[in-house]
Amino acid sequence: MPMQEISETTALVTGASRGFGRAIATALSQAGAHVVGIARDRVRLEDLRTQLGDTFTPVVADATDPTIAGQLIDAYHPRTLVLNAGASPLLRPLHHHTWQTFSRNWEVDVKHVFYWTREALLLPLDPGSVVITLSSGAALRGSPVSGGYAGAKATVKFITAYAAAESKREALDIRFVSVLPKLTPATDLGAAGVAAYAKREGVDVATFLAGSGPALTAEEVGKNIVDLAIDSGHNEDAYLLTPGGLIPA
Repeated sequence: MPMQEISETTALVTGASRGFGRAIATALSQAGAHVVGIARDRVRLEDLRTQLGDTFTPVVADATDPTIAGQLIDAYHPRTLVLNAGASPLLRPLHHHTWQTFSRNWEVDVKHVFYWTREALLLPLDPGSVVITLSSGAALRGSPVSGGYAGAKATVKFITAYAAAESKREALDIRFVSVLPKLTPATDLGAAGVAAYAKREGVDVATFLAGSGPALTAEEVGKNIVDLAIDSGHNEDAYLLTPGGLIPA
């Protein structure tokens, strides 16, 4: 899909008020899309609306609500759907979790990806549309300090691959792609994860980061999501995202 095809189309981003979601919404807006941003934080959404102007429509809603997913897919019929919403896990080792804290990311990250992906297939979205889900590098290697987070993100990756297969079976021509960002201090969630792993290894944050190589920035995430949205040459169902770019996962 050439660059100009994203201009004057609609992109819908969940979890758009902060972190990667905010960077993705900004990058899509700058690429010419009209962005509908969903989050529960009205103040942060309005701040982003001030920043992006008429190219951004804020929607205060819970992305895990299946009714909201159906209503907004029907109302906006996005050409680009980015499923980024997620919960911040309790950063403790396994035996310090309850089932409720361990399963938190299943109840938010996985549930919302399931609902929105289902709606994208059922409508269905127009041929040439793309659905991009935010998984995590933890889906490949685990995350022993964050309960069920890694398993939830692995399931996000699986759901996306299943949806891609269904799109092909039904000749819908909708791309489904999951993106697995490397751990980075660029977001509140990532910074907390970095601090937890540094503590686990008995080093300070600066030392931990120095041993991890270059850190991925939120702006790089936004740029790479736009690249996926406008380039159908990315034919894999999943990509690890590092400062060096997208790597098939």
